[in-house]
Amino acid sequence: MESSALTSIFLPLALGIIMLGLGLSLTLDDFKRVVLYPKAILIGLVCQMILLPTICFVIALTFGLPPELAVGLMLLAASPGGATANLYSHLSKGDVALNISLTAVNSLLTLFTLPFIVNFSIGYFLEGGQVIPMQFKKVMEVFAIVLVPVTIGMLVRNKSNSIAQKLDKPVKILSALFLVLIIAATIIKEKSQIALYFEQVGLAALSFNILSMAMGYYVPYIFNIGKKQAIAIGMEIGIHNGTLAIYIALSVIGNSTMSIPPAVYSLIMFFTAALFGYMVSRKQN
Repeated sequence: MESSALTSIFLPLALGIIMLGLGLSLTLDDFKRVVLYPKAILIGLVCQMILLPTICFVIALTFGLPPELAVGLMLLAASPGGATANLYSHLSKGDVALNISLTAVNSLLTLFTLPFIVNFSIGYFLEGGQVIPMQFKKVMEVFAIVLVPVTIGMLVRNKSNSIAQKLDKPVKILSALFLVLIIAATIIKEKSQIALYFEQVGLAALSFNILSMAMGYYVPYIFNIGKKQAIAIGMEIGIHNGTLAIYIALSVIGNSTMSIPPAVYSLIMFFTAALFGYMVSRKQN
C-alpha cells in the first residue's frame, strides 16, 4: 500500500468508521452519567489524563527509547480508550455503561489534552526542528474526523435504535478489520527496520500495557469503587484507540517511526487484555 494512500484516504476512512461505531453505541444518557456517578468517572479520568501519561513518560526514560519511538509511545498514552474496551469489559463482567461513558468523555477531552502532551513530548525527546509539533489546523482536522462520525452515529441511534443495532455488528467487524490492516500497512512500510523497532519498543510497550491495566484496576479499589467498575476502568485505561494514534503519527506529524509504538501496542493489548479479563473475572464480589 502506498504511503500517500494510507495517510490521505485509508486512515481517515478507517478512523471515521471506528468513531461512527462509537457513536452508534452512545446516547445523551452516557454523558449525563458523568453527573449521576461522578466518583468512578472522575477516578477513571484522572487515571487516563494524568497518571497514564506520567507512567508512560517514566517507562520511555527507563527503557531509554530512541526519541521518535518515545514520542510515539507518549502519543499512544495521550489517545483515548478504544471502543474495543467495551467488548472486553463485557466479557470480563465489568460495568460496560461506565466504559461507554468514559470512552465518550475521554474522546472529547483528549482532543484538547492530546496536542499538549504530544507537543511536550516532541519538545522534550527531540531536538528543535526535527519534527513540526501539532499545529492548530491539524488539531481541528483530527477534531472533525473524530467528532463528525460520532455525531452521525449518535443521531442515527437517536432517530432509530433498530437501525443502529443493525449497523452495530458490521461496523464493529469493519473497525477490527481496518485496525488489523492499518497495523499491517504500518509494519510493511517500516519492514526494513521493524525487527529493530520491536526489539527497542516491544518490552516497553508490554510494560506500559500491563501497568496501565493494573493501575486502572487497582487505583479504584483505593477509593472503594466496586469490582465491576474497577474492571471497566482497567479495560478503558489499558485498551487505547491505536488507530487514532497511528493516524496522528502519519498524517498530522508526518513521522512513520512514531506510528510503530501504537502498532506494536495494539498487537499486544488484545492478548494481554484477554488474560487480564480472565484473571479479574474468575472471582466476582
